[in-house]
Amino acid sequence: MKSIFEIKPIARIRTDFPSKFGIPRQSGMVESLEGTIVFEPEYRNRESLRGLENYSHLWLIWGFSKTVCEDWSPTVRPPRLGGNIRMGIFATRSPFRPNPIGLSCVRLEKIRLNTSFGPEIQVSGIDMMDGTPIFDIKPYLPYADCRFDATGGFTDNIRMQVLQLHVASELLNRIPLEKQKALLSTLSLDPRPSYQNDSDRIYGFLFSDFEIRFSVKEQEIFVVDIIPLKDK
Repeated sequence: MKSIFEIKPIARIRTDFPSKFGIPRQSGMVESLEGTIVFEPEYRNRESLRGLENYSHLWLIWGFSKTVCEDWSPTVRPPRLGGNIRMGIFATRSPFRPNPIGLSCVRLEKIRLNTSFGPEIQVSGIDMMDGTPIFDIKPYLPYADCRFDATGGFTDNIRMQVLQLHVASELLNRIPLEKQKALLSTLSLDPRPSYQNDSDRIYGFLFSDFEIRFSVKEQEIFVVDIIPLKDK
């Protein structure tokens, strides 16, 4: 007997990523990337956040709202494996799932109770698009959620590479100072899919109110332009 559960967003998160390209692959990879959780009107009750300020981190359960998948496949090709090796869907964090639900651990930065949109939660270490629906918020519990003997499957054999970053000061200064660290950290982790390695190609992604254009040659990333969107 098939059961159907209705899940609706309780909030949406506001971030500097209006599109998928460029978003860190997992939460916490760029700790300086911030987002603001704005509750839907029926959940704008400050009492629901009572005691939340005593936690340092939160679990966000959210939806891959821009992932269109009419059917599901039991295997996927993880980008971190070059896009050529298949793994079982439940052995990956691919967005192409039977139920497109994401899970992120973020740092709680600030709770604002009296904004024009009711209570809001500012978090950091995000890995979500602007407007992503949030289905639930749960506190991170160190005694239960931190497993020191855990293994990471195929990800244990993947070495995280940090690229040497080159960006002219006149370009970087177009970005507001408070957002520069987050952008630089995002770029240094190489926003490209692992299977893309064209040194002559100019890549681009949207960040805040700017288009960031860059190229990658071996282990170096070069920012070639930062274009204010209002000028396009």
